[in-house]
Order: sequence, then C-alpha cells, then structure tokens
Amino acid sequence: MKIIFMGTPDFAVGTLKALIQAGHEITLVVSQPDKPKGRGHELIPTAVKAVALEHNLRIYQPKRLRGQVAEEMIRGTEADVIVVAAFGQLIPQSILEMKRYGCINVHGSLLPKYRGAAPIQWAVIDGETESGVTIMQMDAGLDTGDMLLKASIPLSHKETGGSLFEKLSALGASLCVEALEKLKAGSLVPEKQGESPTPYARMLTKEMGELDWSCPASELERLIRGLNPWPSAYTRLCEKTLKIWDADVCEEERAGRAYGEIVKVSKDAFYVTCGQGLLKINELQLQGKKRMDTAAFLRGYHMEEGSILG
Repeated sequence: MKIIFMGTPDFAVGTLKALIQAGHEITLVVSQPDKPKGRGHELIPTAVKAVALEHNLRIYQPKRLRGQVAEEMIRGTEADVIVVAAFGQLIPQSILEMKRYGCINVHGSLLPKYRGAAPIQWAVIDGETESGVTIMQMDAGLDTGDMLLKASIPLSHKETGGSLFEKLSALGASLCVEALEKLKAGSLVPEKQGESPTPYARMLTKEMGELDWSCPASELERLIRGLNPWPSAYTRLCEKTLKIWDADVCEEERAGRAYGEIVKVSKDAFYVTCGQGLLKINELQLQGKKRMDTAAFLRGYHMEEGSILG
C-alpha cells in the first residue's frame, strides 16, 4: 500500500520501520517540527524524522495541520491510507477523510480505556494488570474512533512507564502491519467504542512526580514506576531534590510517626512512613549525583532515622 505516515517520538519509530520492512511505500512522513536542545539550542530531529532521513523518505514538518498549506500537501501526496502513531497534533476532519482508507491510529492502550496523551504511563500508575495496543479508525473525537484490531500483554510487578513503552511500541508495529493486510483484504470488522471506564490519560508533568507521603505506599510505588524514566518521582532531602527510581511496599505500620519520616536504615535501603505502610527505597539519585542503588548511596551518605523527606 501507499502510506502517509504521521508520527514524532520513539514510540512511532517501530511502526515506521515495520511498514518499510513489510514492503509498503511511504510516500510522505509527517512529523512535528524539530526542537532545540542543550546549551547550544541545536535543533534535534524528531525520532521519526531521523529514521525517515536514513531511508531517504520525503519529510514534512508543519507547525500545525490545520490550514490550506498543510491540507494541500496531504491532498497532493498519493496514498491509500494515513497511518498515525503518537503524532502530537489534532488532525482535521478534512484530512481524516482524504484518503481511500482514511486515517488509522496506533494507540498504546486497550480502548476505550486510557484515551488521551499518556495511556502507557497511566496504566502503570493505576495498577493495571494488563495493557496493549488498539488499531483504531480515527474520527473527529479524541481516541473515540472504531476499533479495528487489538492485542494485549500482561504487566510485570515491576513494570515501569519506560519498559511498557518499549513493549507496546514493538507490539503496535507488528499489529499495524497485520491491520493493513486485513484492511486491504476487507476482513476487518470495525467495533464501536463504549464509554471509557478510566479517566482521560492526561499529559504528564514534572509536578506530578512530587511524592505526597500521606498517600498509601502502594500508590506511591506505582507512581514511581509509572513516571520512570520521565518525568520521574522525587522528594526533598536537606533542601536537595532526591529522585526515587525504585521502591518496594512494606505493609508494616509505624503509628505516631510523621509522613515522610525515615524510620529505619539498613545497609542497603531505608524505609519511609506513608499514609499506609512503609516505602523501602532501593534506588535513588540525589541532586548533582549519579543514579545509584541505595546501598551505594548509604556508603557515602549518612542517613539518620527520624529525618523527614519532603
């Protein structure tokens, strides 16, 4: 098939590569504009653009798709279908209906669950036991189109936003290729979505990562995993930011102790009081230092019982 591909971050890279490997003709790659990074503010290509350049594909990077110029570019590019994976812009109705098979989307959740910008991380934060990918026929709503194909995977007890991101990126790539084969053969049966049983998977912010020690330890442990590697969970230790990368839940209660109080220090971990239970800190990163396991941290830093985090 002839395909216009729309995508921007790493999540979309696997799908683009899989479409190329499957022999589809990518007539245009549409990605978000490059963004400046680092002290020199050098413009860095998006992950999808980098792959497109490797394969000498035609690239278009509009600031917005709404408008005559963008619509004329899409309309003037020959394609049977538009494939969208984490593109990052709303697509106008006129473009959704422009090609023979419309627009299909690779979405990182089992719709109608987790519609929105960060479905992968929220599945971890909410303690889901499974997640997956849905190939969806896009409509004017936000992740509300008909479902074409689904695949699910179980979440491990130590699943992070990053590890699930990688798994679903690979799953989405293979599922998209399968969906296009069935779409061309006319064997897909669209399924309407019902009401979503989960809240909108809103975009992540750095502020979300601040640990509220009055919350249950189980809730904080999921938050730590869901926000790993970005934006990361953190607290304060002696006026410095302390990122928490890995922790375990302890059901033990310490009555009369303050939230965020360090109640026990061992050779390889320390334990913090929460609204319910304790959080055992296994891996961390103090501001200005490297990420390390807690055992290494404690060999160079004296942590006192009774200290308060936050």
